[in-house]
Amino acid sequence: MPTLTLVRGDITREHADAIVNAANSSLLGGGGVDGAIHRRGGPEILAECRRLRAGHLGKGLPTGRAVATTAGDLDARWVIHTVGPVHSTTEDRSDLLASCYRESLRVADELGARTVAFPAISTGVYRWPLDDAARIAVETVRTTGTSVTEVRFVLFDDRAYEAFAAYAG
Repeated sequence: MPTLTLVRGDITREHADAIVNAANSSLLGGGGVDGAIHRRGGPEILAECRRLRAGHLGKGLPTGRAVATTAGDLDARWVIHTVGPVHSTTEDRSDLLASCYRESLRVADELGARTVAFPAISTGVYRWPLDDAARIAVETVRTTGTSVTEVRFVLFDDRAYEAFAAYAG
């Protein structure tokens, strides 16, 4: 099991082998973490995402899946893009949120990444309740077999940090 670390800050300023992007299915940038990673990482990330879309991801990246690109100008080797689910009060999509973490760790293992920085996936415009998202994230990382040695949850504000701290212990 990897060491879990919590950081309050900006994920685009992290030094890690891989930084996880809470992407949208188009892989072409967006708001929140996605936009910040594309802006700070520079045009190389978008160029690789466009190549993926021109190839086997022509219809976009499905929710719960993950794919890697260069990290461009970020202080990392790779960006692992994953598409979180939009929260629903009528349908349980927690398996899709857990899949984002599992699939990102699987891709990290394929790349040989040892340190991975995650945001709080789906807690922004996708409206996933922060406490539930933190529980799912921490439980999934703790129960997923991986060669990653450190998982760092990089949390944007005190509220998110406190929610993750309640589960990460």
